[in-house]
Amino acid sequence: MLRTIQIGSHVLAQGTFIRRLDDGQIEIDAGNRRMVGRPIARGWHPKAMTKVRDGAFRKTFSRISLRRGVVAALTSLGLTFGVVMPAGAQEGTEILNVSYDPTREFYRQYNELFSAWWESEGHAPVTLRQSHGGSGGQARAVIDGLEATVVTLALSADISAIAERTGKIPEDWQSRLPHNSSPYTSTIVFLVRDGNPLGIEDWDDLARDDVAVITPNPKTSGGARWNFMAAWAWALEEYDGDEAQARAYLGTLFRNVPVLDTGARGATNTFVQRGIGDVLLAWENEAFLALAEQGDGAFDIVVPSVSMLAEPPVTLVDGNITSERQRDVAEAYLEQLYSPEAQALALQNYYRAWDTSAASQEDIARFPEVTRLSIDDFGGWADVQPTFFGAGGVFDQIYEEQ
Repeated sequence: MLRTIQIGSHVLAQGTFIRRLDDGQIEIDAGNRRMVGRPIARGWHPKAMTKVRDGAFRKTFSRISLRRGVVAALTSLGLTFGVVMPAGAQEGTEILNVSYDPTREFYRQYNELFSAWWESEGHAPVTLRQSHGGSGGQARAVIDGLEATVVTLALSADISAIAERTGKIPEDWQSRLPHNSSPYTSTIVFLVRDGNPLGIEDWDDLARDDVAVITPNPKTSGGARWNFMAAWAWALEEYDGDEAQARAYLGTLFRNVPVLDTGARGATNTFVQRGIGDVLLAWENEAFLALAEQGDGAFDIVVPSVSMLAEPPVTLVDGNITSERQRDVAEAYLEQLYSPEAQALALQNYYRAWDTSAASQEDIARFPEVTRLSIDDFGGWADVQPTFFGAGGVFDQIYEEQ
């Protein structure tokens, strides 16, 4: 299906429809590259630039001013386009943040905070867009051509995969920002029905015959990989390092999983909205958000005896940067995540931020004590990803035995 999209304030592109994103935008294949933008009404045709049927665009197109350099560059890409430059829009810059599933609310608020700060510094307004999905799926989309300006994913392995397979991110990307480029941390907890009717207290309860467990697919979800490693960590401790027993435990746990959603938000919806399962293995922020949205009397949070120090990292996708101005905006966008105001916003959205100086005491105090193991305790994601989640890895072996 051929579709036309608007990219930023001045570029139109036409190509084959690929998918619709969560923010209402669509991705198209425009010949030799993939692009994301706002869909244009299907009555529009590129040969009728001055006869646009949608009245909302007619006034804009009447001010079209084609610049030879832009035309030549886009034509070389095989794109059908129109360039619209209303007064003051010549310096327009757009950022696409490709993120993992549960960060929608946080980045929606952060985009407003960043825009206000950026303009207060005397800069022209910028367009900030966000895309969300399972972290592994999002990484693959960027590898396949989704032109992310920045990526803010669930774990470093997904960003490293982009770096290795595209060359668009330097190998030392984690050293560019504080705390291994992770502006906040999180962990994995259990969300259970109100009153915890099945008495679920720790990881061993998830292997019981009467317990249905909801967790997403580790092949597509970063959160699911943190879930798996938290369960693995408990099992190794419980069985004195016996990996055979740990595998057997994980096998029993996954036999209790009735559905594997592709991302953490999908798993949350399965548990919260569809009422499937007795316990959800959840990002801590997702569990708190469910409590806030559903109110008292819906769910309880259970903190297991051991969990993981989840560090969702961020970085610039250098190879997708199109101008120095875009680079300046993108770098500032990531650096400002560490500002006291953004850190306070992260705490409000139930993430464990580093800087609490601007946060309320209520937001600081809400987090329970939990033993959080580092992924480095298992060799780091460079070893864990292929060993546990690569083709033929531990998860595949366990799941094939179901």
